[in-house]
Amino acid sequence: MTTSITPAELRNHVTLATTWKNSLTMAGRGLLKIKRTPEQLFDVTLQPIIFTLMFTYIFGGAISGDVASYLPIIIPGILVQTVITTSMVTGVQLREDMDKGVFDRFKSLPIARIAPLAGALLADTVRYGIATTLTFAMGYIMGFRAINLFALLAAALLVIVCSWAVSWIFAFFGVIARTASSVQGISMLVLFPLTFLSNAFVPADTLPNWLQGFVGVNPVSHLVTAVRDLVNSGQFGADAWLALLGAAVVVLIFAPLTVRAYMRRA
Repeated sequence: MTTSITPAELRNHVTLATTWKNSLTMAGRGLLKIKRTPEQLFDVTLQPIIFTLMFTYIFGGAISGDVASYLPIIIPGILVQTVITTSMVTGVQLREDMDKGVFDRFKSLPIARIAPLAGALLADTVRYGIATTLTFAMGYIMGFRAINLFALLAAALLVIVCSWAVSWIFAFFGVIARTASSVQGISMLVLFPLTFLSNAFVPADTLPNWLQGFVGVNPVSHLVTAVRDLVNSGQFGADAWLALLGAAVVVLIFAPLTVRAYMRRA
């Protein structure tokens, strides 16, 4: 006499290797969605181009005297602002999938319960890579030159890692919020002060004294400075370590919160 094993029982006995395999499969699903609906990439393809052109030619002369002198300042700032903003999509799409019942269907499959969430976070790293590549490419067309290729790749990797860490915050919003629009609204309230009240677009010493204090402790400012140091002088300095430390703290705080909230609904 044989006994049937339910998908729920199988999920409770999955190994770490199986969880990783299931997560990669779910990440592949996320990439397939992008392939079938390429308009999902409008934010990471158009935003770097539009923002780079707009901010460079509007503020270049006023801040640095000319566009060429402003490029080493603005390209790292645009890069960080674009990729960090892109991480918001993780929570929005997660909420949309949950609203459509997609995650309910995953419950009937003999896969790791965490795989759909982990897969979504992994798939979005591709979006960060596209945004990073286009920002640097646009900067190159306009005349920006990094000190060397190794520094450029290191800066790109640093931004992607930090953005992936930030995506855990928005994934948490995606799990606990009621609608995708509310996730987007909350995320924008978090992102706008962090990105625009930083040194991404103007030197911090040109700001009012009371605002310089916030800019100095803003984690986005440390990431922007770290990227500037890497691409302009090839230095992996204290700001880079602070950016990585901040990313680690965010993951340590929000990953357990997100997983716990997700497991309650999975």
